[in-house]
Amino acid sequence: MERLQKVIAKSGVASRRKAEEMIEKGLVTVNGETITSMGVKVSEKDIIEVEGVPLTKEEKVYILYYKPVGEISSVGDDRDRRSVTDTFEMFEERIYPVGRLDYDTSGVLLMTNDGDFTQMMTHPKYEITKTYRVKVDGILKREQQRQFMRGIKLEDGMTAPCKIKVIRDKNDRNMILDVTLHEGRNRQVRRMFEYFDLKVVKLTRTHFDFLTLDGLSEGEYRFIKPHEVKKLIHNASQS
Repeated sequence: MERLQKVIAKSGVASRRKAEEMIEKGLVTVNGETITSMGVKVSEKDIIEVEGVPLTKEEKVYILYYKPVGEISSVGDDRDRRSVTDTFEMFEERIYPVGRLDYDTSGVLLMTNDGDFTQMMTHPKYEITKTYRVKVDGILKREQQRQFMRGIKLEDGMTAPCKIKVIRDKNDRNMILDVTLHEGRNRQVRRMFEYFDLKVVKLTRTHFDFLTLDGLSEGEYRFIKPHEVKKLIHNASQS
């Protein structure tokens, strides 16, 4: 027997967190009965439906997508903007993004139908690192760089220490840096630079743990190899 939200996540319908939201909204039934609490456990014999659609087991899919600017990292949008899932409409499996990248941010975005994998890749306790190539209008001074590495007090709390590497530092007010962190707060990198009154001109996530954009152009994707999936899970479990 397993908790209902975990079974839904394993099926590929949604992440475990999203599955819990669906349950709370009364969108899930077990053997015809609407479930709204988190404590329910189910077996393989139980008939589970999500929004009226019976749950079926899917083959697990793991994808590295080079997200372009101008796509949202969600399944739908009330403003009718393009979603990262639109690229994968032809897939039989219902895949969704692992975490998110802002509409105006490009780069590495993992896609999957594995809820447990998504949980490991996104939960703060696993401390999976992500690296962002940042172009800013202005200069992040050395003391400010040290503050980045120690942590910055934003409106939602102190950021965890991060790594920072200067790629280009000229007087033309277009400084380029690499920022590596393991948190995933909303618009975090941009807000960290805004703390010093610096505007981010371009932001690209270049690394997700050891995975990179090598060999891909914007809008392209590749399947993550089985040994890469195992390495990601291993790295997360070491945190």
